[in-house]
Amino acid sequence: MKIGLFGSGAYGMALSSIMIDNNCDVTMWTKFEEEKAQLEKTRCNEKLIPNFKISPEVTLTTSVEETIKDKDLLVIAIPAAFIDDLCKSIKPFIKDNHILIATKGIEQETGLFINEIIEKNLQTKNIAVISGPTFAIDLVTKMPAGLSLATTNDATKNLVEKALSNSYIKLRYTKDIIGIEICGSIKNVIALSSGMLDGLKANDSTKAMLITEALHDMEEILDAFNCEKRTVLSFAGIGDLLLTCTSTKSRNYTFGMLVGAKKSHEEINSYLHTTTVEGYYTVVSIYKLLKDKKVSIPIIDLIYDIAVKGANPEKLLTFLIEKE
Repeated sequence: MKIGLFGSGAYGMALSSIMIDNNCDVTMWTKFEEEKAQLEKTRCNEKLIPNFKISPEVTLTTSVEETIKDKDLLVIAIPAAFIDDLCKSIKPFIKDNHILIATKGIEQETGLFINEIIEKNLQTKNIAVISGPTFAIDLVTKMPAGLSLATTNDATKNLVEKALSNSYIKLRYTKDIIGIEICGSIKNVIALSSGMLDGLKANDSTKAMLITEALHDMEEILDAFNCEKRTVLSFAGIGDLLLTCTSTKSRNYTFGMLVGAKKSHEEINSYLHTTTVEGYYTVVSIYKLLKDKKVSIPIIDLIYDIAVKGANPEKLLTFLIEKE
């Protein structure tokens, strides 16, 4: 089975190791020649995943055409902000390829979810989404991990299972694509607030309170988008929420800590500009989407006010008690 993997970041590298274990032929794309040269030379990126080397069987390339040609499955694992540009680059070479989305987030300008961006640009329904509690640094240890797999296409489902399912990766199937995308996006937003609590020196009981309240709010958001409410109980829902809201490995959590600790604007902005904090951009998008739908989700409004507008993070403590 031949796979074209767009993305040579931490998650892309981790996925490549799973696919190689599953006897797949993997071609990994990076946009940058210097990154390709460095990865070919060292087979690692110590900053992203310490003590991990990309398999010598993975082919590295900067060619979009080479990444797509004769591939059974294309995997997209780049930040949400660059999905639209990638679609424009790959469109001339796409035929009936099956596509797996391993990116979480919402496009800021349009409010579109990742699968909607791809459908719009590539006019295809051969799409699947994976999401769940899986840090890249954990995936490469080959310890058990679970992912939600969402698609309405049986052929795409079978290819993804062949590429990823094995003795240490478990996939749970659903047809609720938007629901899985919502959960994968919103958990990054909630992680901001969990980090804020840490910065405020809140205890574990308060953090557990936040996660419980957030689950109810995620269920309301799913309902507003006509998704399955039970998706909140999936790997992409409660699973990813727990992981992202309780681990300092999460960039969203770390950003929230800086905000909660009332660090200087310079320090907060420096972290934001040197690190991909998907939750920050997602809260802007979901805030607007919910307003357009005339749906009120108070916790989203509050996180937006604190993270984007600079409101006092201590308002989060009061909110948890007063929230109905």
